[in-house]
Amino acid sequence: MSSPLPEGRSVDIARVLHDARLGDLRTLTEPRAPFDALAAPSRRLFQELADRKIDYLLVGGMAMLQYVGGRNTRDIDVIIALPDLESLPGLIVLSHDGDFARADYDGVQVAALLVTNSLFRLVKAEFASRHLYGDVEIPTSTEEGLVVLKLFALPSLYRQSETARIGVYENDIFGLLSTGSVELDHVFAVLEQNLLVADVTELRRITADIEAAARPSPQAAVSGRLIYTAPTVNE
Repeated sequence: MSSPLPEGRSVDIARVLHDARLGDLRTLTEPRAPFDALAAPSRRLFQELADRKIDYLLVGGMAMLQYVGGRNTRDIDVIIALPDLESLPGLIVLSHDGDFARADYDGVQVAALLVTNSLFRLVKAEFASRHLYGDVEIPTSTEEGLVVLKLFALPSLYRQSETARIGVYENDIFGLLSTGSVELDHVFAVLEQNLLVADVTELRRITADIEAAARPSPQAAVSGRLIYTAPTVNE
């Protein structure tokens, strides 16, 4: 007898992709893809992954929506091996740079975090759950796994002054910590094995500020004082 799936939100992958494109100013000059143009290939993508028994994990904005509302995303993010990604019929790898790849699957954009990276490999192995998206069961990162990935990316984003993406990631961390399901000691135990000591120290400072707002003290809650302001973003 299979274990019951953890409780989550009702997430329609095609609807999320469609609505994100409609709300993205960058797509104003692009032809408007009908909803059905995303519904069929997005369902087929996950069916192919299941039929081929490919080991992968859904991460990114789509996984975020299982835990936190209001997150838009134009693509599907997965941790996967590059040969497995390339084995999908009809999928075209558009770029491959180190531990990252981007692909197109019949109009559905796929962002791949490759298991050549030891931290990505660990998240796929140790921070996996399963959730329903419509009537499709998909391996999905836990809240802690998503926080690990967001924090892991921040030092590089700060060095590159990627202000917009920093806002997205810190907003995501704020939302995930607000669920009360993330053990930060566990998160930092993982990060300490994969980042420089100086980076971990700075991430602890940033996370403390976010956590103070996500999990306010009774005094802060009564006064209405907000320590961390999370912007509204669309990635």
